[in-house]
Amino acid sequence: MRDLGTETIETKRLILRQFQANDAADMYYHYCSDPEVTRFMTWPAHRNLEITNRVLSSWLDQYDEKTYMWAIVSKDIHEVIGTISVTQMDTKAESCEIAYAIGQNYWNQGYTTEALKAVMAFLFEQVGVNRIWACHDTRNPASGAVMKKCGMVYEGRLRQAIKLNAGIGDLDTYGILKSEWTKEA
Repeated sequence: MRDLGTETIETKRLILRQFQANDAADMYYHYCSDPEVTRFMTWPAHRNLEITNRVLSSWLDQYDEKTYMWAIVSKDIHEVIGTISVTQMDTKAESCEIAYAIGQNYWNQGYTTEALKAVMAFLFEQVGVNRIWACHDTRNPASGAVMKKCGMVYEGRLRQAIKLNAGIGDLDTYGILKSEWTKEA
C-alpha cells in the first residue's frame, strides 16, 4: 500500500478535493446545519457557522499523506455539497472503511454513488487497498443502496452497535474486495 493522502479526483459532475479554509459556509449551508442530513451521524447538526469553522479548522490540521478526506464539490455550482472520507485504515489487512454525507438537495441524484465509485477506484488502483467496507444505520436504507450500486456486498448486521442522533441503532455492513471490483460496478 502507498500513503498518498487526499488527492484531487474528478468525475463527470464532481470534483473531490481537500477541504479549504473558505469551505465552511458551503458546508454549513448544504449539509452541516441540516438535522435530516445528520440524523444518522454521530455529530449533531451545527447550530451556527462558527461551529462549522471550528470543525473545518480541525480537519485542515489533520491533512497528511495518511489522511483521506474529500470535499464533494458540484461542478455546476462550484460549492461543497458533501464529504467522503476513509474513517479507518488497517494497513496490515490492507482494508479501509469509508463514510459519507451529502446535502439533502442532492439526495437520490447519484452524486454519492458517483463520489464513492471514484474514491473506491482511487483506493484500489492508486493506494493499493485490498478491501473497502462501509456501514449504515438500518433506518437509512438509501445509504445501503449507494453501497450496493457501487458493487459492495452485504456482510452482516451489528445489532444495537452505534449511538447516532436518531438513537441507538443496528448497522448493516457492506464490503468489496479488489478482486471483485470493476470500474463498471
